[in-house]
Amino acid sequence: MKKKDIKILLVDDEVDILEIVGYNLTQEGYQIFTADNGKKAVEKAKKHLPHLIIMDVMMPEMDGMEACENIRKIPELSQTIITFLTARSEDYSQVAGFDAGADDYITKPIKPKVLVSKVKALLRRLKDEETASDSLNVGGIEINREEYKIHKDGEEIILPRKEFELFYLLASKPGKVFKREEILDKVWGNEVVVGGRTIDVHIRKLREKIGEELFKTIKGVGYKFEF
Repeated sequence: MKKKDIKILLVDDEVDILEIVGYNLTQEGYQIFTADNGKKAVEKAKKHLPHLIIMDVMMPEMDGMEACENIRKIPELSQTIITFLTARSEDYSQVAGFDAGADDYITKPIKPKVLVSKVKALLRRLKDEETASDSLNVGGIEINREEYKIHKDGEEIILPRKEFELFYLLASKPGKVFKREEILDKVWGNEVVVGGRTIDVHIRKLREKIGEELFKTIKGVGYKFEF
């Protein structure tokens, strides 16, 4: 996918942030759209179907958490990459962000060049997905890596991007214990810094949606998929 075809939605109630970030990403050749609150973000996301959304958390009318949850309910945006750009760096807010459906978390302040590099790293995931065409059938569960679809007992289960990638990783080798470090590396990437509870939050959601008994916790080590 060429840069000129990639659409990025910037959401922040600070005009300076929108202008600075928007300018630097426009210079890179991306299509940039902006919104100054969560409500407008949802509306523009529906209209433009961006590949990446960079969004502040604390905003008027509708905060970033609620906006993220609403965006994740829109089928056409289920695979859009969403990252929060905020000054709130506490672990609990990161966990809340991932729980709401975010893929990543960038803290302010951040230099424009560093942000551009971060955006490029996030967008590399789009390229990875374009070349992925694997499918799995484990324990009667069909997993289509190319279409990001899961079918269990005749029903389709829709998962946010990171939940799907975590499930696919664990299901790719049933019975194998994946260490937490390996999971973070393969699902989130070395360039992403996340809170210690991130994996736990995603595993909890997978248990709720796919089956409590399928995901085993190996204390002090990691997780495995078993059926």
